Amino acid sequence: MITHDERSHTLTLHTRHTTYQMKVDEYRVLLHCYYGPRVGEGDLSYLIQYADRGFSPNPNEAGNRRDYSLDTLPQEYSTCGVGDFRVLSAEVELPDGSRLLDLRYAGHEVRPGKYVLPGLPAFHGEGGETLSVRLRDAASGVEVELLYGIFEDFDLITRAARITNCGETAVGLCRAMSLCLDVGRADLDLMTFDGGHTRERNLSRAPLRPGVQGVGSARGMSSHQHNPFVILCEQGAGEDHGLCYGAALLYSGDFLAEAERSQFEDARLVMGIHPQNFRWPLAPGESFTTPEAALVCSPDGFARLTHCLHRAVRERLIRDPYRGRRRPVLVNNWEATYFDFNEEKLAALAEVSAGLGAELFVMDDGWFGQRNDDLRGLGDWTVNREKLPGGLEALVPRIQKLGMQFGIWVEPEMVNEDSQLYRQHPDWALAVPGRPPVHGRSQLVLDFGRQEVREHIYAALRKVLDSAEISYVKWDMNRALTDLWSAALPPQRQGEVCHRYMLGIYELLDRLRADYPALLIEGCAGGGGRFDLGMLYYTPQIWCSDNTDAIDRLRIQYGTSFCYPSGCMGSHVSVSPNEQNGRITPLETRGVVAMSGAFGYEMDLGKCSEEEKALIREQIAVFKRHWRLIQEGDYYRLTDPFQEGGCTAWQYVSPDRREALVSLVTGSTRAAQPFRTLRLKGLDPALRYRVNGGEALYGGDQLLYGGYPIPPFWGDYQSMQLYLEAAG
Repeated sequence: MITHDERSHTLTLHTRHTTYQMKVDEYRVLLHCYYGPRVGEGDLSYLIQYADRGFSPNPNEAGNRRDYSLDTLPQEYSTCGVGDFRVLSAEVELPDGSRLLDLRYAGHEVRPGKYVLPGLPAFHGEGGETLSVRLRDAASGVEVELLYGIFEDFDLITRAARITNCGETAVGLCRAMSLCLDVGRADLDLMTFDGGHTRERNLSRAPLRPGVQGVGSARGMSSHQHNPFVILCEQGAGEDHGLCYGAALLYSGDFLAEAERSQFEDARLVMGIHPQNFRWPLAPGESFTTPEAALVCSPDGFARLTHCLHRAVRERLIRDPYRGRRRPVLVNNWEATYFDFNEEKLAALAEVSAGLGAELFVMDDGWFGQRNDDLRGLGDWTVNREKLPGGLEALVPRIQKLGMQFGIWVEPEMVNEDSQLYRQHPDWALAVPGRPPVHGRSQLVLDFGRQEVREHIYAALRKVLDSAEISYVKWDMNRALTDLWSAALPPQRQGEVCHRYMLGIYELLDRLRADYPALLIEGCAGGGGRFDLGMLYYTPQIWCSDNTDAIDRLRIQYGTSFCYPSGCMGSHVSVSPNEQNGRITPLETRGVVAMSGAFGYEMDLGKCSEEEKALIREQIAVFKRHWRLIQEGDYYRLTDPFQEGGCTAWQYVSPDRREALVSLVTGSTRAAQPFRTLRLKGLDPALRYRVNGGEALYGGDQLLYGGYPIPPFWGDYQSMQLYLEAAG
């Protein structure tokens, strides 16, 4: 619900449990008043304090009023060069070389329905409402339209900005943030989700210190190193207590999130496209639209924040061809064969997999061009007839006769220099004239900002998809962007390359979705290098990490869970010892961890013993029984895998709280283990539950407050699952 009080000049946004308010003051500056637990109607600008702050400058129209400075006031979208020295929301270069942007309120509009952002991912669906607020810099004519989307039932507020040059001369847009949030306190922690390839989204938490802290990526993708999701929270906040704000950017390219603790002990958070590789010229009348940012506030800790985000992502972001249905259990041939396969070997793997209950067979890298290693072939999306003499037309029906669907791996954004495509169109790769290109994994990056490149790749993919009944595509991207120069753009527009690249990826993925609505697309970027809400709008699941070790995955999936639902995390059982770190982990444990996501296997199942095959059949059966809990239930983190010793436990609870699934994995074992109990969450204290179909009944209140005893385990990295069902 959005309200406007003409007397107080306040605009208030209400969700079911939160309130967000801004105010137009006497100088037409749009001030931020409040964001937090829902409160009644009224002007909250009394929370804004004014005092003479010495060297903080004052706007010209404030005259001698030394207690009014943009350097000290909470703003809805911070200005540039006119007295606010904190982190900026927007920056423009004007024709005279100056970089001033003095934004003042110029009007607003409330309209039903959620705004849309053409060419960009965004939350969507019924029940939304839009607030549009126009700000204008009178001297330059630059206007900023602030867009707010409200989803009351999800406690979700989305934000974006549309920046328009309404002046008479061209300007250069140097910085364009999607979100600015001023918080009137600084005793907060900043939580980020960081790491690297094979160790993505490890939780980092530290108190705000004076100055600017932040994370970002200038790699051309959201990156393995930092994720475009952050949390600002009260110090001491935990899963079930404490005020916290979650902010996520719906964007898969370069991003920046900065939090500043100011000299006057308040905080500002900004988030948007990273300005490092960005400059966008705006001719008179032209506009630039920022990616969308999503905001959730929880007064009761991280669990509620997670539930709001998960529900909104599942119901108002992901466009899933399997909505309301279970996604298939897949088997991927990569770690079983790598590049060394042919039709007979694949058919044999599929036959074993089908016999164990798998439903989707995925042929990974190596099926196209002259792709016998990673040095050649990328860009040539035609079947390698030496490996597959009959093509997909012969292979796919063989797989389908086993009762399985068929999928393929592609990496459309990249090209090898040893390829027909590169030999024909070397200028289609990002490269700076006169400089040798930087290589990553022996490949270059295609300039997806160019229409002719997208058309060529799309035509090639369509030919493949039309040649046989393909149900699944794994879309990979295995290197960062360098050599940022496009042969299609003049020198003064090279700052557009990265963003145009990302817009091109989105456009092509949207065309795929439109032309093949039943196709399940799994995103991937060297594993989890592009795991963000932007990609989830186009690909309903993303390969969580190239690290398939179950114990490392406990940390990766834990950090990922704060924002992203389990059902979108691609997660597979692989061999032991693990190929990334050599760890030996029981098959039972590998299955428990992997089924807490988009479930599958990435190993040669034909080499398993009969005992292992029986266990795999049971794992698949368990997943099929409990898929709805895993894909649609509320997720609870019961323990922290970053704490040494002990165990890692997590839980899914159905919306009606009548069912729950608890999973637990131990760490390194030791003698004389202590007795432990695990306190569960999310249950109805008034109900009584059976555990794993046993006769005993446990009160929901008993399991919530007393807990459930954890038996002693023999050996390292053991696991346990508890299925709870309400009696009666």
